[in-house]
Amino acid sequence: MMNKKYDVIVIGSGSQGLPAAKSLAESKLKVAVIDNQASPGQKNAKKAIGGIRATHSDYGKIKISLRSIEILSEMKEKYGHDIGWMKNGYSYPAYTEKDEKMLKDLMKIQLSFGLNIKWISPEEYNKLVPGINMEGLRGSTYSPEDGSASPLLSANAYYFICKDLGVDFYYKETVTDINLSQGEIITDKDHYQTKYIVNAAGNQATEIGKMVGLDLPVKPDCHEAAITEPVQRFFGPMVVDMRPAKGSQNYYFYQNNEGQVVFCITPDPPILGTCSESTSVYFPQVAKRMVKLYPRLANLKIRRSWRGQYPMTPDGFPIVGFPEGMNNYFNLVGMCGQGFMLGPGLGELTARCITKNKRDDDDRILASFDLKRDFSGIEAFK
Repeated sequence: MMNKKYDVIVIGSGSQGLPAAKSLAESKLKVAVIDNQASPGQKNAKKAIGGIRATHSDYGKIKISLRSIEILSEMKEKYGHDIGWMKNGYSYPAYTEKDEKMLKDLMKIQLSFGLNIKWISPEEYNKLVPGINMEGLRGSTYSPEDGSASPLLSANAYYFICKDLGVDFYYKETVTDINLSQGEIITDKDHYQTKYIVNAAGNQATEIGKMVGLDLPVKPDCHEAAITEPVQRFFGPMVVDMRPAKGSQNYYFYQNNEGQVVFCITPDPPILGTCSESTSVYFPQVAKRMVKLYPRLANLKIRRSWRGQYPMTPDGFPIVGFPEGMNNYFNLVGMCGQGFMLGPGLGELTARCITKNKRDDDDRILASFDLKRDFSGIEAFK
């Protein structure tokens, strides 16, 4: 076995590992990525539906997501990679007085943190989503600078950018042990020496954490998604219906840059585990709700469905940063199904932390993601 030496080794090449590796390499560090899959983004990264929003309820998430939007929107111009970026916006229609009040109250916080978001009337919303069910519609929030991109194309773009920056990738390797005091990572194939370790292992985050003596409260739960045939564009923003129904909480859908409608639902109660097999429950459950809300969807043909996991924390916030007493191990875990939208911004934050070049507001951002928090809060839009 060879003993390969790096400044930073990132465990995982998904929605967190790839952007982190890129930002670390751009900081002139020698970087390697270890993943037990055969190629980049093969776990939950490729199962994301592609939405990228800054419409959160917390300063840290909003600031990170705003930066992610900037990064992904510039990917083609800056790096030459077309990732299917589209600035189509996000919307949260309200059909109850309670939801309207909650959204308007939250807007005050979001506006104070610099988010471009507004409340629009039912008539204005019908222009954005023509044919939406107007019965009982009270209005909607609309954040026009939110957008979407292809998770598959994004993973490939990050991989090739990383390769150009000199990042080494080791695929089909499983981390079996970590000796933190020696800066050593042991896999089923090799030994590695490194100054810093970044845990970006997604579903396996807790397992990796245990290797360095941490009990990370990250538990994956299962979500299903699907995609239709492509059709001519007929509506604009991501539509998020917050109303619960039997067996589910919210659901959401949008039309991507190729004209396909992509949709997902949040099960209630959560389905814990890492099973990736599609079920017979999903289509009847989500289709009925979607067609009632937006009848124009009724005649679309579904091409395929898939099932992935949200590595969840109890409060819906990620765990990011150096744990107390550890200066060579960095958590980048527990993205709660928002890894695709948080990854680019968190990648840059990770690099700033490791190179000790934090910005003035980075500590405020990190406070939202601190492992030491009590996890009693709940993210409004998790």
